[in-house]
Amino acid sequence: MLHFRGLFPALLLSLLLPLVSSEHTSNWAVLVSTSRFWFNYRHLANVLSLYRTVKRLGIPDSQIILMLPDDMACNPRNAFPGTVYSNADRAVDLYGDNIEVDYRGYEVTVENFIRLLTDRLDEDVPRSKRLGSDAGSNVLVYMTGHGGDQFLKFQDAEEIGAWDLADAFGQMWEKKRYHELLFMIDTCQANTMYTHFYSPNIIATGSSALDESSYSHHADNDVGVAVIDRWTYYVLEFLETQVTSANSKLTLGDLFDSYDEAKIHSQPGVRWDLFPGGEPEGRLRTVVDFFGNVQNIEVENANATEPGSLREDLLEIARLVEKWRARDREYFATSNGTASVTEPPSGRSESVELHRSSRREAVQPAKMAGETPWERRALGASVLGVCAAVWFAGSILGRPSS
Repeated sequence: MLHFRGLFPALLLSLLLPLVSSEHTSNWAVLVSTSRFWFNYRHLANVLSLYRTVKRLGIPDSQIILMLPDDMACNPRNAFPGTVYSNADRAVDLYGDNIEVDYRGYEVTVENFIRLLTDRLDEDVPRSKRLGSDAGSNVLVYMTGHGGDQFLKFQDAEEIGAWDLADAFGQMWEKKRYHELLFMIDTCQANTMYTHFYSPNIIATGSSALDESSYSHHADNDVGVAVIDRWTYYVLEFLETQVTSANSKLTLGDLFDSYDEAKIHSQPGVRWDLFPGGEPEGRLRTVVDFFGNVQNIEVENANATEPGSLREDLLEIARLVEKWRARDREYFATSNGTASVTEPPSGRSESVELHRSSRREAVQPAKMAGETPWERRALGASVLGVCAAVWFAGSILGRPSS
């Protein structure tokens, strides 16, 4: 019996600990496309599709970092100017009228991406270009582009390696910049990009295994290029048809179980070992823990009267307000009485004013003695004469002797 008593609290703590650790205070999303040029239209559509989904589920633009290296909507080859579509039916314009791009064009670099994650930005960088996450934030990082074994290309000019990404997440953990992190990547050999991760509280998933390509889903004949990748297409299909609100109870396990290799044409991967509790615990995380912005709200009973309750606080505030009003009335009453007693008689004030005016009349400005014009001329001539004499004497004395 004693052994059972000691075991029960430990068992209860082990059951409650995952519930406590799963709580987070905010959600952030970092959505990155790394490809330029018109024929990479699908990569930009991938990112904009995720952007639309996380906004639908409640993450505001102020907590989304969107990185687009090219502007497909304004590309002269676009048959539908100002729009981007991820489906040939063109039912939803992903670009729309309400999009905030934080990094665009040549701002999308490996350096800027790592600085964003690790908060090593200059002081003059605006808040819209900063990842403002903290130790209570769940962070979603989605990347898409062209890649290979342990690398992802940025604009066909540079690459980010698997170790670079692992170290960036390591710095984020050391700086307490995330609570839990979900990493998703759609590229060729995508699963190799998270092989070197070592920081805790990370769940990672990718579109294809080593030596496998990541394929596009379909093309739009009018647009002329592929409009979305396969893995992202089926992830979005699950999110749009199953996760219909921010209150959804569907889990990451449900999302990952929806992967169908026959449809994706590659082997998607998931890494659980960095997450506390491993796969069993990670599968229980809801999708909206990373794609939504669910807030934990504690509702207090407004009718409660115990100390610290809302009603008690309001009553105390009312008492303080009435107390200060009484003090104000007493102060003004005292001030008015003092003013009536100390006011001087009218006759005395008139005499003081007459005395002051007489003093002003007594003090008059003194008139300086004037000089006639002839006197001023004579004085000037004498000064000039003295100067001429000095000059003449100097010239005589300064002659060399013969």
